[in-house]
Amino acid sequence: MDGTADTGTGTGADTGGAVDLLLRGGRVIDPASGLDGPADVAVRGGRIAEVRPRPPAGGAAEPAAPAGPRAAEVVDLHGALVTPGLVDLHTHVWHGATYWGIDPDPVAWRTGVTTWVDAGSAGAYGLAGLRRFVAEPARVRVHALINVSGLGLVAETGEHHDLANLDIDTATAVAARHGDFVRGVKARIDSRTVGRHGLEPLRRAAALARRLERPLMVHIGYGPPTVADIVPHLAPGDIITHCASGCPADLVAGGRLTDATRRALDSGVVFDLGHGSGALAFDVLETELAAGVRPVASTDLHARSVHGPAFDLPTVLAKLTAAGAGLAEAVAAATVRPARALGLDPGVGTLTPGAPADIAVFDLAEGRFPVLDVHGGVRHAPVRLTNTATYVAGRPLSPCAAEPPAPWIPLSAAQHAAEAERRARTRDAVRRLDRPEDFDEPFPRPSGP
Repeated sequence: MDGTADTGTGTGADTGGAVDLLLRGGRVIDPASGLDGPADVAVRGGRIAEVRPRPPAGGAAEPAAPAGPRAAEVVDLHGALVTPGLVDLHTHVWHGATYWGIDPDPVAWRTGVTTWVDAGSAGAYGLAGLRRFVAEPARVRVHALINVSGLGLVAETGEHHDLANLDIDTATAVAARHGDFVRGVKARIDSRTVGRHGLEPLRRAAALARRLERPLMVHIGYGPPTVADIVPHLAPGDIITHCASGCPADLVAGGRLTDATRRALDSGVVFDLGHGSGALAFDVLETELAAGVRPVASTDLHARSVHGPAFDLPTVLAKLTAAGAGLAEAVAAATVRPARALGLDPGVGTLTPGAPADIAVFDLAEGRFPVLDVHGGVRHAPVRLTNTATYVAGRPLSPCAAEPPAPWIPLSAAQHAAEAERRARTRDAVRRLDRPEDFDEPFPRPSGP
C-alpha cells in the first residue's frame, strides 16, 4: 500500500447509524488521546468512527456499559490489549533487490505493524523500484527514507566508498518526484561504510535533508566517526538510530550520557532504538532511560534480525519494558511518537475518530519473561505481547508465509533449525478432510452436461 494514499482524519467522531466493525471490551491504549482502559472501538468505512470508554469491571455498583452503535460484525476482546496499528520507524523492505530486504506482509499480519518505514534501502537509483514493487503492492503502509548514496543498501556495506554516488542534486530531484512517500534521509556513518571519506558522506546527507526539509536519520556504530564527530551536523528533529548500541565508544560512559550524547538530547535530536542484529545493549538503554531519554522503539528489521534477537516490534517493546519503561510508554514509542517524528499523515499511530482504522490486538501476558540483547545480556520483561489480529483500514490481514532466508544471510545452527521448523509447521497446517462426517452438508450433486 503506497504510503502516499489518502489518510486524512476527517472532521471527528461519526457516531450515527450502524458501523462495520465493533471491537468490544478490550483494554485500549491510545497514547495520542491519553486513553488507557476498557473501551469499544467502532469502525465505519475503513476509519475509526468512535472509541467509547467502558466502566471498569467488578463491583456490585458497576454501572451498565453505555449502549454502543449497531455493528455488522462484533468481536469480543475482553482480556485483550488494543492499540493503534504499530509504526516501525526503521525497517528494510526492499526485498529481492538488496542485501537486507524482507517482505513486510508476512511479518505484519502477525505483529500488528501497519506502517513500515524503509530506512535507506533505496537511494536515488532504486527509489522508484522500491515504491513500485514493494510499497504499492504491500497490504500495509510503506514510507521511505532515501539513502544519500544512490546505491542504497544493495550490498552489506560500502555504499559511501565512491563519493560520485552521493550526488545531492540527483537525490533531490528523485525525492521530489515521489513527494510524501519520502519522509527523510538516511546515512550509515561508521568506519566500514564511510571508509576513507570520514565525515563527507554525513555532510552531504545533512545537506540533502535540509534541501528536502525532512529529518536525517544517522546510523551510528563503530567509529570513527565518533558520536562527538556526528552530533554537530544534526539539527533538531534529526534522528540517531541504534541509540542503545554497545558499539560507539562515546555514547555512554561510566554509567552516564557522554557530553556529546547529552548535547544531542538537549538539542531535540530523536533517539531511535533500531534494535537490528547488533545494536541493543541493555546497560546502555538503562543508562539512557535513567537520564531522561525517551527513545522511539524500532526494530531495524531486515533479513538477518528477523531471525533474532530482534524478531519483531512486539518483542522490542517487551525489551523496552524490561529496561524500565512502562507499557503505555512503550506503546507510545511505537505509535504516535514515530508518526510525529516523521510527520506521517494525520491519524497514523492513533485511534482518534476519523483516523484510518489501523488497529493491533494483542494477548497481554504479565509475569517475568526472559529477553536478550545482542550481547547475550538477559533481562526479564514484565509483559509479553502476542499479536492476535491486525487490521488495516478496518480489514483484518490474513496470514501469509515468509520466504526462506537468502543464501548470503549468515544464521546460527539454532536459527537454521527454527527456520526449518517454521516451514514444516506451515506445510503441516494444511489438512485434508476425507470422512463424510467431517462435512456439515452432503456433497453437492454434480451439475452441467
